[in-house]
Amino acid sequence: MKPALPQAKKNLRVALAAGGIFVSMIGLAYASVPLYKIFCQQTGFGGTTQRAAKAPDKATQQFINVRFDANLSSQLNWRFQPKQTVMRVKIGEQNMAYFEATNLAKHENTGSAVYNVSPPLAGAYFDKIQCFCFTKQTIKSGESVEFPVVFFVDPDILKDADAKAIDEITLSYTFYPAEVALKQATN
Repeated sequence: MKPALPQAKKNLRVALAAGGIFVSMIGLAYASVPLYKIFCQQTGFGGTTQRAAKAPDKATQQFINVRFDANLSSQLNWRFQPKQTVMRVKIGEQNMAYFEATNLAKHENTGSAVYNVSPPLAGAYFDKIQCFCFTKQTIKSGESVEFPVVFFVDPDILKDADAKAIDEITLSYTFYPAEVALKQATN
């Protein structure tokens, strides 16, 4: 039979274990945001789109509609809209759509776009090659700017039993002041 530990040693062991758990929980809390972002980017979870260097070499003969949506934070005095609301695209073919923003404020301002795709399942198959949402955008007072987005719908969508029935994908952007957008993207 083991001899009983003195009460002080028991208390120290419990305190060290509680401290270790506390430090681990703080570390996990800080790591959760970037880990969740990586998870969403890899899986398309929650409508997060994918990034790609180029479109596939060959497109399919099947089409899908891509609808474009533009929104603004009330904190950003811009006008922002898609140049076209819907495009009918071949699955696997590279496409380019344009959005236009006008700064209505009396001073230069910088914004960042946060994006989403719906239905959420389509996020895993919607790939962006180039997008204004990858960087901050600064617009002078009264200036209008066209923002391109180069994208394709991955042909693997046709192999997914749940996703192959999708006939329309909505790509939605919301512009926020740059410092607010960073908080929105990590939430």
